[in-house]
This record gives sequence, structure tokens and C-alpha cells, in this order.
Amino acid sequence: MDFSLTDEQQMFRDMFRSFAQKEIARVAEHTDKEEQLPPELLNKAAEQGMLGALVPDTLGGAALDPLSYTLMLEEIGKACLSTAAVILMHTSLATQAVLDFGSDDQKGRWLPALAAGEALGSFALTEPDAGSDAQSVSTRAVHDGDDYVLTGEKSWVGNASIAGLFVVFATSDPKANGRGMSALVLEKDTPGLKVGHREPTLGLRGAMFHTVYLDGVRVPVTNRLGGEGDGWKIAENSLEHVRLALGAAGLGIAQAALDAGRAFAVERKQFGVPIATKQAIGDYFAETVIEIESLRHLIHYAAWLAEQKQSFASEAAMIKVLAARTARNATNRMLQVHGGYGFSAEYSISRLYRDARALDLIGGTPQIQRVQLARHVFEDTGVKVAP
Repeated sequence: MDFSLTDEQQMFRDMFRSFAQKEIARVAEHTDKEEQLPPELLNKAAEQGMLGALVPDTLGGAALDPLSYTLMLEEIGKACLSTAAVILMHTSLATQAVLDFGSDDQKGRWLPALAAGEALGSFALTEPDAGSDAQSVSTRAVHDGDDYVLTGEKSWVGNASIAGLFVVFATSDPKANGRGMSALVLEKDTPGLKVGHREPTLGLRGAMFHTVYLDGVRVPVTNRLGGEGDGWKIAENSLEHVRLALGAAGLGIAQAALDAGRAFAVERKQFGVPIATKQAIGDYFAETVIEIESLRHLIHYAAWLAEQKQSFASEAAMIKVLAARTARNATNRMLQVHGGYGFSAEYSISRLYRDARALDLIGGTPQIQRVQLARHVFEDTGVKVAP
């Protein structure tokens, strides 16, 4: 396998890096304090093709290959994980669902607006009693002529307050444990769709998560992605892609932490010399580099599998676990390198530390990823692994 980037991929990476450092990194602290992205930032990202990264060029997108897409998210994650989260929820969840399961008519209706940033995408799967057990959604989709009528409550819906399109998962048969679930696309001004409480969060303060209420929402059957009952298949597909995306963003924040720690360790002197000369400090950097490079290679391998149109479900689960661990360890170690200054909000490492903690939670917890991986190990033995 050739691990080198093509000339085009190097060009994309450099372009993403330049934009992320000039436009995203400079407002990262502001984004954290104000708890929202500057509106003009998403407009600029759309102009760079970032919101249409996965959309075909015939529909106004950038048509990035999977590896170039992960390079984009790595650079954005390095600059601001909140911004990366907003973009990847739009691309790898909502846009991916339409891209992979929408009809030609649906793609023509929705993808150009998603690519241009005219409509930000949101993905409403999780419910108060359906988190890791996502097949147990209770939001109802009842047939009424040529429409569905939706009733229920969704929680932790990313981008909800700024979204133009929602991919909503609802079931026609709550007892079918996922088999009756369908995916429906709703526009933001659909009557009965209400964005409610915003979750106050420890980190990722620029990414907004809300409760969404569906009170007799009427949506045409023509807004259903795939067939009736295909909802869980669609959700699994998007979650597989978002785990790869989160891994790339996690790689970025881990690298950002390493860079911040390195700069501090060179400048900070104790006992008359830079603390970088101390073995105890050096061990932190060595362990962090090992984890970062392991994660990078796994991400590039999964992106290669995606490019080959092969399944990367197991690799995505591994990436999700490893990325959360790597980002958490990197930010924790580099905060320790900063000593007391690391506990000060004046230094970016404190924001990185808070943001990194979210990677253990969004997109599926490490615990549920390990269940999936254990199932894969035992799938041909007849042994059934359960959460």
C-alpha cells in the first residue's frame, strides 16, 4: 500500500490548513466564550467547499475522496473542535444519508443547498431513552394518506438551532426494535417541528445540541429516504462515516495539544533549563506521538477502504475508541506539561482538554464500539455478544 499523498491531496491539505489557521483558529477562543460559531465562518467554509465536501461536483459539491475529507477534518479539528463538529454533523450524518440513500430527485432537491451552505444539515436519531440503544426509538411515524404524521421527542440533536434540513428517524412499529424505523427529511419551517432546550456542555461550546419536539408533524412520503423500514440501515451507514470523521477531528485536536505542549516545554524553564530536557516530560511527548501516529495510520487505512467501496465498519469502531483515547490522553498530558498554567483559561490547552472529552460521548461511546468489535470477533462462532 502506498502511504504517500497524491499531489492533489497535498494541495487540498495545504489549502485546508491555511484556511483553518487563518479563519478558524483565530476565532476559536471567541467561539468557545460566545458558545456559537461566528455566522460568517460557516459562509466562508461553504465558499471553500467544506460543507459540500462529499457532494458530487455536478450538484455543486467538492467531491472530495475519503482521505482528502479526513485531511480536511484533521486540520479543522486542530484549529477548533467545535467547528469540526458542526461541519462533520452536517456532512457525515445528514448529507451522507441523502447522498447514499436519496433518490435522484431527492438529491437534486437537497444536496445543492447542503453543499452551498444554504441549508445546514441536522441528524435526529437519539432520544431520552434511546442513546446507545438507538434501535429503540419511540418517535412515531403514522401513515395518513400520502403523508406521515410524526410525534415524539429527540435529544442531543446537533446543529438543530441553525439547521435548514433535518434527517429524522421514526418508527411505524415501536415493538419491531428498529425494523420499523424510517428516515424522513424535514425542512426547518415544517409546522409542528420545534427546537427546544439547548444542552449546556463542558466542552464543544461552539457546537449546539438541542432537544427537538415533533408534535403532529406532517411530512410527505416522498421525503422518506430509502424504503419504509430502511431507517436503521441508513442510521448505521451515517454513524459508520461519522466515526471516521470524528477520528480525523480527534487526530487534529491531539496534534494541536502536542504542538501547544511542545512550544511551552521549550519556552518554560525550571532548574535553569527548558523543561523539555527532562525525561519525565519527554515521556509524555513520546507516548503521545505513538498514539497520534497509530491513529493517523488507522484513519488512512479506513479512508482507503472507503475509497475501494469496502466496508470499514470495524475500522470505524476502532478509530472511534482510539481517537477518543488519544485526544483525551494528549490533552491531559499536555495540560500537565503546562503545570499550573494549564489550569488557566488564558491558555488554549484548557479549551482543548474540555473539548477532547466530548469524543468519548458523541457518535457512540467506546463501550458500545467495543460491543460491536466483540460481535465481529465472534460472528462466525454462534456466540451472541450483547451490550
